[in-house]
Amino acid sequence: MPKLTHLLPGLSLLLAFSPAEAQQRLQCTLPESPEIASQSQLAEFGREYPDAIEFQAGEVETTFGDDPTVSMSGGVLLRRGDRLAGAESADYDPLTRALHLTGGVQYEDPNSTISSESAEFGYDTGRIRFEGAEFQLGDRNARGTASVLEINQDGQLQLAAVGYTTCPPESEDWIIEASSINLDTKTGVGTARGMRLRFKGVPILYSPYLSFPITDARKSGVLTPEMGSTGRSGNEVSIPYYWNIAPNYDATLTPRLLTARGLQMGTEFRYLTKGSSGSAQFEYLPDDSKFNDTRHMVDFVHQTLFSNGWRNQVDFNEVSDNQYFEDLGGSLSVSSITHLNRSLLFDYYGNNWSLFAMAQVYQTIDEAILPMDEPYRRLPQVRINGYWPDAFLGLDYRFNNELVYFDHDVGVTGWRLNVAPQIELPLESAGWFVKPAVTLDHTRYSLENTLPGVDPEPSRSLPIASLDLGLQFERVFKSSAGRIQTLEPRVLYVHVPYRDQADLPVFDTILPDLNLVQLYRKNRFLGVDRIADTDQLSIGVTSRVLETSSGRELMSATIGQARYMSPQRVSLPGQTMSVAETSDYIAEVRFLLYDNLNFDVGHQWNNNENGTTQSEARLQYRPATNKILNFSYRFRRDSLEQGDLSWSWPLSQKWNFVGRYNYSFRDEKALEQFYGLEFESCCWGLRLVSRRYIFTRDGTHDSSVGLQLILKGMASVGTAAGKLMERGILGYSRELN
Repeated sequence: MPKLTHLLPGLSLLLAFSPAEAQQRLQCTLPESPEIASQSQLAEFGREYPDAIEFQAGEVETTFGDDPTVSMSGGVLLRRGDRLAGAESADYDPLTRALHLTGGVQYEDPNSTISSESAEFGYDTGRIRFEGAEFQLGDRNARGTASVLEINQDGQLQLAAVGYTTCPPESEDWIIEASSINLDTKTGVGTARGMRLRFKGVPILYSPYLSFPITDARKSGVLTPEMGSTGRSGNEVSIPYYWNIAPNYDATLTPRLLTARGLQMGTEFRYLTKGSSGSAQFEYLPDDSKFNDTRHMVDFVHQTLFSNGWRNQVDFNEVSDNQYFEDLGGSLSVSSITHLNRSLLFDYYGNNWSLFAMAQVYQTIDEAILPMDEPYRRLPQVRINGYWPDAFLGLDYRFNNELVYFDHDVGVTGWRLNVAPQIELPLESAGWFVKPAVTLDHTRYSLENTLPGVDPEPSRSLPIASLDLGLQFERVFKSSAGRIQTLEPRVLYVHVPYRDQADLPVFDTILPDLNLVQLYRKNRFLGVDRIADTDQLSIGVTSRVLETSSGRELMSATIGQARYMSPQRVSLPGQTMSVAETSDYIAEVRFLLYDNLNFDVGHQWNNNENGTTQSEARLQYRPATNKILNFSYRFRRDSLEQGDLSWSWPLSQKWNFVGRYNYSFRDEKALEQFYGLEFESCCWGLRLVSRRYIFTRDGTHDSSVGLQLILKGMASVGTAAGKLMERGILGYSRELN
């Protein structure tokens, strides 16, 4: 077998192989060579000549003189850095320093694979030009054809007379045709000129210029338009434009045409710096044809983490009118908002103490709320809390302090100071704990706008004594190896003497619903304007079944009740005194019935004639990731009773049926319902959704129909139906595989 050791100008002829060996290397990665050059020699040569081209050929012929040439045949393989090319034969022209490949040309680099019948490689320019090329790009199944394809040294692909798709070769359901396309594999951006998008052979989009991603990298450009139709605002078309300002800044500008209202402009700006992050959203409708006025919405969120441990948060929300979310929001959850928060806060958390300072106001957008019932403004609120565990005499010391100024347009305003030092002796070991504690709670007010004869500086001091104890037992199931059951009883005793608090204002205190967290709180009121007198015993027990190998919880059940050993006399204004000797029973049960069936239920009831106070239950059946069936039920006495059924279930390998039905038994009508069909093929998908829902507080219905076409690896066209399904169906993912 001949061996060639002569070095041509700019080329490194390192190895010579028989045709069979060259063909083998053309089809696979380079093996270690037993001939001529060792691995150390190759490495040394690569360091000395980093831009050199290494090639291997079965046969090499050279001619010298005024017109020198080099011809290679019998299989040729070339490598320059991480780029690899092979062909049946090649000719090298030393004068132009160009290499011409012919016959079964194959090219590979980290981002692309190309095959053609001929190619030209320019050594000085680093350019490779293919004639009649077929290509594949990246890991998104992107592929296509081009009459001419050039690869530059900087990683750009330039193509002429192009067809581009992410569909497999046997199914070109959609394809982009363009007179020219430039694909930048480094930035992940493609640009097309004279572009037509064909779906099932039918042109559905034309653009003289189009920019699109070929990887998951961010880039500026027009995003997928969204289209829809509603009975209240007419047809709707949104064309978002994404602006990739910098790696840590971006913005989305969204013109939104509502045929029954006008043109709304929206923008969202996001930023991320070393210590801060946030977003600002603004929507503006200059002249709503139905509302007959200009409308806007502002939403600004900001957070800064300082190097010294401090944190700053800003939250500002505003709408131009009370009906903004009802008319332009698009869902019952948004249109049912009653207050918009505006707050500025600073906080700090150290080893033993923390500080919280906030100024907070609200915009009330529910006309049914009277001025006297609107929430108070906190201008400002300051909390300083301290905690020193296992300190003097082995005790835990807490010191909670709060100072707030409550401002309001109607009624009493003023300052409130609350100081609550606490001492606790925690005693605990494996399987048990005992925590006796004593707290002295002092609250003082400095009030304005009080009624005649009312003390403007009332105060209250109360001692609070408590004893919290719990046990934990475990046993191993004899009938089921690898599972244990726990039994965790807990008892909390609280004693608070009675103090008359009728002369104290109520700024931010409410009586929350009873739940397992509230059961073990020392004050049944939420807030310090009222502290309930009590002599109570809260008793509960929890049992769990755990899988020892994984720690997975297969079942948990908890039941609890509070027993009052003396009448409770403190109440909020307008509420009756509690004369019950016990609270309602509270129970929660969670089951992992099988690997694909979960059941959760929470229930609150009493022993009198009223029976159930509130109840919630949820059942989810999920035998596969694409098979979901959810059922939930909610009941609250004298308030609501609702059932909710949602599902995502395949009808065949390609068709999927989705839907949700949310019904109010109390109102005897559906609150929201939608039904949809999904079709998914190898490279595209389709969603069709029909929806009817309540969008105002007075129960007015609206309906819409949405159609979304998803071109995998490219974009989607139509309404954002996937967002609706993800919100309404627990466990649903809008990503099509």
